[in-house]
Amino acid sequence: MPGSPSESPGGARRTWSAVKAWIDPLVVMIVAVLVLGLVLPADGVAADVLGTVKTAAIVVLFFLYGARMATREVWDGLRAWKLQGSMLASTYLVFPLLGLAIQLLPDAVLADELKTGLLFLSVLPSTIQSSVVFTSIARGNVAGAICGATVSNVLGIVLTPLFVAVLLSRTGGPLGGSAAATLLQLLVPFVVGQAVQPWIGRWVRAHRPLTLVTDRAAILLVAYASVSEAQVSGAWDEITWVSLVVLLVVCAVLLAVMLATTWGVGGRIGLNRPDRIALLMCGSKKSLATGLPMASVLFSPVVAASVALPVIVFHQLQLATCAVLARRLASTEPDEVVARTA
Repeated sequence: MPGSPSESPGGARRTWSAVKAWIDPLVVMIVAVLVLGLVLPADGVAADVLGTVKTAAIVVLFFLYGARMATREVWDGLRAWKLQGSMLASTYLVFPLLGLAIQLLPDAVLADELKTGLLFLSVLPSTIQSSVVFTSIARGNVAGAICGATVSNVLGIVLTPLFVAVLLSRTGGPLGGSAAATLLQLLVPFVVGQAVQPWIGRWVRAHRPLTLVTDRAAILLVAYASVSEAQVSGAWDEITWVSLVVLLVVCAVLLAVMLATTWGVGGRIGLNRPDRIALLMCGSKKSLATGLPMASVLFSPVVAASVALPVIVFHQLQLATCAVLARRLASTEPDEVVARTA
């Protein structure tokens, strides 16, 4: 009907704002790059040059990760040991156990490369930006979320490659990266960044547009290179639309289990509502920004693109779901406060 709220300019703007809240622009750009890699893959000399540029971009990316993380803030936040401990347990204990359980699915249900990608997803650190944003929207403990996600990412520089080496060797997964590559491309740049953080950290944090461009450029380079190498080698020939639908369902179940677990455990261990929200938002997420570069270092080029696919799917799914949850938690909080004080 003309003049109805859904058709009014204000209603249209609200609808568009709601859509933009859970559509991550980075994921849209990654999808565009994936299509480009399928249509125009780099080969020969171009592929060699792309590989060199990609390696340099990963080194710069992890150097900036170290340079912009204030070490003092991380240690200050560790005082809330119950919240931080439950976040780390969710990220590096419960998630990997679920990732191992997924490996029991028959290959006829889910392709082996995608199961490997889901196991890799399960050992990634939590995402920082979206965890903090959704915690803030839901009126949770923002300081606790910042600390928990930051500590998760710091530890992930060491723990994720370690878990990949241990778990995938036991499940027969395809490893292509070496310890030297992991050390030189991930850990050393991060440590150097932390070493110079007292001198350049404030400047780096003050120039967020620069770091945002660097982050996204590195991730898009990795995404294009991975898909391009997989397309040239024929690594994706066996992945069908049915496999993608099954992957989406598995990711949805994995996310639902983690959301239910983090919220339920938060209540059982006596966390207050703001801390439970921080645990819910940080403990249920995985980092796309860290996952794609790590996949290109830890796996062979033929496998890296297939391994990265579950990370991309899960990332977009977690954004869409947590955007809805954050608004619902924010809208119900006043009623619960009134009930408690009545």
